[in-house]
Amino acid sequence: MTSTYFITGIGTDVGKTVVSGIVTEALQADYFKPVQAGDLDYSDTHKVKALVSNSKSRFFENAYALNTPMSPHASADIDNVEIKLENIKRPETDNNLVIEGAGGLLVPLNAEDCIIDLVEKTDKIILVSRHYLGSINHTLLSVEALKSRGFFNIGLIFSGDEHPTTEQIILEKTQLTFIGRISEEANFSKDVVLKYAEKLKLNLDKL
Repeated sequence: MTSTYFITGIGTDVGKTVVSGIVTEALQADYFKPVQAGDLDYSDTHKVKALVSNSKSRFFENAYALNTPMSPHASADIDNVEIKLENIKRPETDNNLVIEGAGGLLVPLNAEDCIIDLVEKTDKIILVSRHYLGSINHTLLSVEALKSRGFFNIGLIFSGDEHPTTEQIILEKTQLTFIGRISEEANFSKDVVLKYAEKLKLNLDKL
């Protein structure tokens, strides 16, 4: 039986794309980034594809590819485009699917909808938390936002160097499934991603 893994973060630049590459590699899953804002010549889809070694994964085109690296709603406005949920259709596949969000859960897509509105009840959600001053609050708020919408199938990945007191209090307060930690690396090559993929694969099965 296949599953969809929705990868989101507690904010921008917390490591979602690297985690997406690792999960895609671990499951030999397909990958889909619904909304890309900026960096179209080397988008997150390009980055994940460059991190993955297996030949099974497929990489689907963005539903919206916007030119400016800003919040999707603002980038869409610059491009004179309106993002509509009904135009964001998940690709059809018989494989596991990794979907990568943009920024955090409440990043606006338009005047009404946010990234969290792309998550479906059957998804296995992976929240990426990166250590910085305020990250505990941002992590707990993200979990509250998910649970308030009725999402409880949530796993947690810590990104960056280990910070035991931060990790302990987050795990105690949220009771999320701990999938693992992605440490700081000089370079996330295919070999490094494969190492993490093998390490985290068993924990992904717990979701």
